[in-house]
Amino acid sequence: MKINIYIIDKKSKDKLYAPLIEHYIKISKPFAKVEVFEIFTKEITKAHDISTEASQKSYTIALEKYLSNGYNIALNPESKEVDSFKFSNLLKDRGVVNFFIGGAYGLESDFLTLCNNDISLGKITLSHKLAKVVLMEQIFRGLTILNNHPYHK
Repeated sequence: MKINIYIIDKKSKDKLYAPLIEHYIKISKPFAKVEVFEIFTKEITKAHDISTEASQKSYTIALEKYLSNGYNIALNPESKEVDSFKFSNLLKDRGVVNFFIGGAYGLESDFLTLCNNDISLGKITLSHKLAKVVLMEQIFRGLTILNNHPYHK
């Protein structure tokens, strides 16, 4: 199984979150290959100075080329929340799963309709870097649930 995380975020090797991301990538290896792709273009920077709508559109343009034959899931705070077992079912029997995390202004509805599913990590607001870590933990937890590994208990 291959799991890709595409996030609108500037590439950085922060000292707090980067080791956690690497940790979850490493411990997920027995179950799946997990990769994180941080995407931030000049167009996104320009759009942030224009409007929310322009920003969301720039995210769609930057992310839509990564929609593949895999199962595409967008993170959307306005969507339904799922528990860890329902989350694990999103991964079940999939060859490739792509997760999409929008920028500061979220994802536009046009992009959400291109995805197979959209979910919420909860009603609280998380920074992008923290949302990425929470998503990584849930991916690992979901993989352990699917593989009857004791981590999730």
